[in-house]
Amino acid sequence: MIEDSPSVRRLIEVCLRVLDVSISVAGDGPSGLAAIETDDPAVVVLDIGLPGLDGWEVLRRIREHPPTSDLKVLVLTAHAQPEMADRAARGGADAFMTKPFRPLELREQVEKLLSL
Repeated sequence: MIEDSPSVRRLIEVCLRVLDVSISVAGDGPSGLAAIETDDPAVVVLDIGLPGLDGWEVLRRIREHPPTSDLKVLVLTAHAQPEMADRAARGGADAFMTKPFRPLELREQVEKLLSL
């Protein structure tokens, strides 16, 4: 998970705990990219409004780097405008959700991505 808000990170961890998955956490774009390289995640929950590198740039780098280009990415943002979902899809995101989110919906989205 790449999310700069400690409270949102904690909520995401609580939501996903029942899936019995290991969760790595990064609070900014550069740390998130480094964690992806070392942790080899199955799914990345990616905030857009990140310090260092924003989520759009992180997504672009994930998709352009051959070892991570097939990684499942769920974009999670507070920006609910329709164009944000379109931009996420064009950038290669596998799923898109807005904050605030329903915990069950987040869990279902991650489960779906894990099963692909």
